[in-house]
Amino acid sequence: MHRRDFLAFGAMGVGGLVLPAAFGRVIAAEALDSAIDVAVKKQLADAAMNAAKSAGATYTDVRIGRYLRQFVITRERNVENIVNTESTGVGVRVIADGAWGFAATNDMTADAVAKAAREAVAIAKANAPGQSAPVQLAPVKGVGEVSWRTPIVKNSMTVPIKDKVNLLMGVNAAALDAGASFIRSTLFLVNEQKYFASTDGSYIDQDVHRIWAPMEVTAVDQASGKFRTREGLSAPMGLGFEYLDGAASGKTVLPNGVTVYGQSYDMKEDAIAAAKQARAKIAAPSVKPGKYDLVLDPSHTWLTIHESVGHPLELDRVLGYEANYAGTSFATMDKLQSHFQYGSDKVNIVADKTQPGSLGAVAYDDEGVKTKKWDLIRDGKLVGYQAIRDQAHIEGKTESDGCCYADSWSNVQFQRMANVSLEPGKQKMSVADMIADVEDGVYIIGDGSFSIDQQRYNAQFGGQLFYEIKNGKIGQQIEDVAYQIRTPEFWNACASICDASDYRLGGSFFDGKGQPAQVSAVSHGSSTARFNGINVINTARSLG
Repeated sequence: MHRRDFLAFGAMGVGGLVLPAAFGRVIAAEALDSAIDVAVKKQLADAAMNAAKSAGATYTDVRIGRYLRQFVITRERNVENIVNTESTGVGVRVIADGAWGFAATNDMTADAVAKAAREAVAIAKANAPGQSAPVQLAPVKGVGEVSWRTPIVKNSMTVPIKDKVNLLMGVNAAALDAGASFIRSTLFLVNEQKYFASTDGSYIDQDVHRIWAPMEVTAVDQASGKFRTREGLSAPMGLGFEYLDGAASGKTVLPNGVTVYGQSYDMKEDAIAAAKQARAKIAAPSVKPGKYDLVLDPSHTWLTIHESVGHPLELDRVLGYEANYAGTSFATMDKLQSHFQYGSDKVNIVADKTQPGSLGAVAYDDEGVKTKKWDLIRDGKLVGYQAIRDQAHIEGKTESDGCCYADSWSNVQFQRMANVSLEPGKQKMSVADMIADVEDGVYIIGDGSFSIDQQRYNAQFGGQLFYEIKNGKIGQQIEDVAYQIRTPEFWNACASICDASDYRLGGSFFDGKGQPAQVSAVSHGSSTARFNGINVINTARSLG
């Protein structure tokens, strides 16, 4: 769990859950299994588009959203909270006099939606005098009336609360019986019912599902007072409740005996392992600082990809639009033009909004653009950014990349990170094969704390589990490991990547960006990767 996830998770772990306003109103669990009739949504969208056109808009899009969330939060033998929320309304975005305008309403009537459309046009016209150039949209062909749904097997919202509580209570009991002193386990379940319509001629109905089952297991040595924590090795996924079935096909046993997970998660099995590993961490020796070859499991690498590739290659950040809140990017436009050597020739990184099971998978983005897969880094060279309709021309593109998103009907959509992933190696290579060639290294599993500068250039990453590698063999568990990088030096140190049989997803359920702040969910895939000569520090060492 990285910093942004931790802040959101920590705030929800208290007995009295404080909900962000965008999460909407609290509802009964039974109300989660319902939807607004598509015909009603189309009528509202048409009312908004007609009103906007009459008021002077040259372009209009309408997003009608019903956002459903359920949180089940437990600690040890207790259920701390169960919350179901709903947020429903209509957001209208227009171009008038060459400028953007946006307004929203939670009044689901034709009159209210038309009023919001007129307000959006008035805002656009007020914005126009301050515009240095008119909005330039990449063309999009209307698709008519279409629909898409996350291909789930079991709708998480229809699973009885009792079953969810029993699952988490069983997980907690198993961890405590295995030696944990404390455990916190949670289910985060999301269903976004999203309808998009535009004057381009699209009426798109999408039903998006996501699930996350994080946990935090702590072991305490009563004699010394020393404690260690091991977080769960699950990934948030774009799947239904079937993700928690613990199917054998979703498990991978690593060469050191640690079990990691792909398209299915055995939460109880992981809790037992976490309890034992947290206790082992207490007695594990501290790492000796120095240069090591790092072997990074996908459960760890996702966060490094997210922070050092995903964010710096967002075009709005490159252009300085995010400077006030989230920083800029070292990967400036001149580096794209010169095909900057971002990494070694082993490094191929793609953006993909279509990847099955991923958090960001949809058929169309929040501008009605058909989603796709495209290159960001090819053979180590920078070849692209992530851009939306009003940015595409800046990059010299004729079409949007389809990565526009808003976390609510009440917020305006803007450029968000796609699923950004490191492609597997092209040669057959298992994790054991990779490790066999490492003389002095560290094997890192799971994500941990991190820090990165405002240009995404200098960074430091921790993890959950660390093991010595000596002369091609995995040795003892060690502790207090973090590695420091400069982004291009790190990716140029990538010496090998395991093949596709080892490929797995990680991701962020609450990735923050924008002012006012919005969150999005995004996955990052990779196979195990090796990086040579990386600086490792000891996080327990005192400089005093």
